[in-house]
Amino acid sequence: MPIPPPLFDELQSLVTEQRNPRSMNIDKASVEEILAIINTEDRSVPRAVAQELPYIAKAVKIVTAALESGGRLFYVGAGTSGRLGILDASECPPTFGTSPETIQGIIAGGKEAVFRAQEGAEDVASHGAEALHAAGVRPRDVVCGIAASRRTPFVVGAVAEARQIGCNTLFLTCNPRSTFDIEVDVAICVVVGPEVIMGSTRMKSGTAQKLVLNMITTASMIHLGKVYQNMMVDLQMTAEKLTQRSRRTVMTVTGLNYDEATEALAAANGHVKTALVMILGNVTRQEALARLEKSGGFVRGALEANR
Repeated sequence: MPIPPPLFDELQSLVTEQRNPRSMNIDKASVEEILAIINTEDRSVPRAVAQELPYIAKAVKIVTAALESGGRLFYVGAGTSGRLGILDASECPPTFGTSPETIQGIIAGGKEAVFRAQEGAEDVASHGAEALHAAGVRPRDVVCGIAASRRTPFVVGAVAEARQIGCNTLFLTCNPRSTFDIEVDVAICVVVGPEVIMGSTRMKSGTAQKLVLNMITTASMIHLGKVYQNMMVDLQMTAEKLTQRSRRTVMTVTGLNYDEATEALAAANGHVKTALVMILGNVTRQEALARLEKSGGFVRGALEANR
């Protein structure tokens, strides 16, 4: 009789690989019943994320400090986890005006794996380490492993290598903290329980990961002055939607009409932050830029500079 490999026993013990008793008969449910089961399970995800807020806060502080000192954030994952890291990283430049280099996603299997599953690519730990070196990871960077199971060799190998390089390390998983045995600075363990379809971690686990990654980058960017009140003010006018959003932001904050906001943004070289300080502070572009530099990029600080 064949002896199951260690991985078989390991998978059997993972919360994310258990059968969900609430969806046991989903294969004979109606469409409406299937959707109700999925929706009910999805409601548990925000509650699970809420339990990890203290650890997410620690992660945000580490990321913010690294970005302030010229470091970068690297997400490392495989499959769904890798794609979610790439998604979050790719949305930061248009949303917050960051360089594409500042937050990056690394996925097992490379770019092809973003669009087509490359399942075997995640099985070699050394490939994760090699991917970090190919990306030019440095000691002042932060590396965040993402793996619902916590065990993905590519991710574990990358995080271990990051520690050898001297990076701060984070790990986002959907299995309990009591089973987490990887050496990192902060582990975020969002336990969403068994999936509706056993082992399909693109579902609740993927949703939880997306929520946490949104929190990490959004909170970090707020603390880096990328937001004024609750509006994006470092966005890039690289598409018509973003151009119109920039004008609307200036109009909302200052009370200018559409044409006036358009002129103000042109005078500010299309930079919302600069336009706001110019208008609200009644200063030239050069003075607005100087105030923003002095305030560390915070609009509030720039406006309060000479009060």
